[in-house]
Amino acid sequence: MVKKREIIAGLDIGTTKVCLVLAQLYNDNTLGIVGIGTSTSWGLQRGMVVDLESAVDSVKQALKKTKITTDIPIDSVYVGIAGAHIFSINNRGKITIEQEVKEEDITAVLEKAKNIDLPLDRKIIHVLPREFIIDGYGGVKDPTGMAGFSMEVEAHIITGASTAIENIAKSVKKAGLKIEEIVLQPVASAEAVLTQAEKELGVVLVDIGGGTTDIAIFHKGNIWHTAVLPLGGNHVTNDIAIGLRTSLLEAENLKIKYGHALSYLIDPREKIDVVSASQKEVRQVERTFLSEIIEARMEEIFSLIVGEVKKSGYKDYLAGGVVITGGASLLPGLTKLVEKKLGLPARLGIPEQVHSMLDEVNSPIYATAVGLIRYGFNYASCKEEEKQEETSSLLDNFWQKVKKWFSDFS
Repeated sequence: MVKKREIIAGLDIGTTKVCLVLAQLYNDNTLGIVGIGTSTSWGLQRGMVVDLESAVDSVKQALKKTKITTDIPIDSVYVGIAGAHIFSINNRGKITIEQEVKEEDITAVLEKAKNIDLPLDRKIIHVLPREFIIDGYGGVKDPTGMAGFSMEVEAHIITGASTAIENIAKSVKKAGLKIEEIVLQPVASAEAVLTQAEKELGVVLVDIGGGTTDIAIFHKGNIWHTAVLPLGGNHVTNDIAIGLRTSLLEAENLKIKYGHALSYLIDPREKIDVVSASQKEVRQVERTFLSEIIEARMEEIFSLIVGEVKKSGYKDYLAGGVVITGGASLLPGLTKLVEKKLGLPARLGIPEQVHSMLDEVNSPIYATAVGLIRYGFNYASCKEEEKQEETSSLLDNFWQKVKKWFSDFS
């Protein structure tokens, strides 16, 4: 395989972990992972920085571990963002065009869609086109080159708290890295785990992180609704610690080793050892009790997701089902629980079209980081095309001037 473009890095700064992944894109559209580093995330709660220096140290640790796996220099990264501060809204923009839609017309109509009243403490992260409308005819995905006199865009606008965005940016910059772009985590994850067929049919992406659960609904190939719930895997761990009267570390270990999202599938006779919070005694409890704690919290999270799906208005347009990703998605029995709660087929979201000597990257845990890389290559490709078009336009103008000069001279 031949390398198609330069190496791009994705940095996923989560509540529980920081993950840095480097990859190169091959001609068959697969990603070759060339470096990876993870560290425990400190200084973040529910996706937001609460201790800047600790967050910086976490990024530095991930960077240091990445350098152990590769000698490729890392200068810039695509950074994921999530958190309860994320809010989205749909809006329209409209412009007149001169017979044929050009790239600058698309840019202009998206700028029009950005004209919304935002509080001073909020900032736009993405303006994502849902569909374009040419002279009143909708359903257009790419209007470039189409004839018409007016163009509208129905856009999904994602915003975040300015301070939350700035603090994420500071933690990356202070770690010595340049930011190419900040990307909403479910937008990135979708690039790694969803198929185009699922996006066309209609699909719900659920990314369960440590502090938040991110939701993105796709329909007709584009993103139509996003939401962030302030609940995640850490809340399950907290419930276990309280319910079994143990430490958070022990609770996390129990969740990973014995956790299950459906208690009725566990043998009621099975016992597990639980170390007390004081670490002075070990007692046995039924594994079903652990599963009941987990099941209750996951039921709550997916009940809220059902509410978001209903609120979006696309409940009846989700033939692609549900794709679950993120660390907590690895809980056994979760897809069955989701199918029961949402009444839709569900599957685990694992990064697609990825080649790596490190098997660990083929996991929902790395969906956001891999998705950031895929997003980065798509973004870089668009920039390359824009640059080529600008060069072509300049050359056209040059030759027109030359022809005019010869015409005037003669």
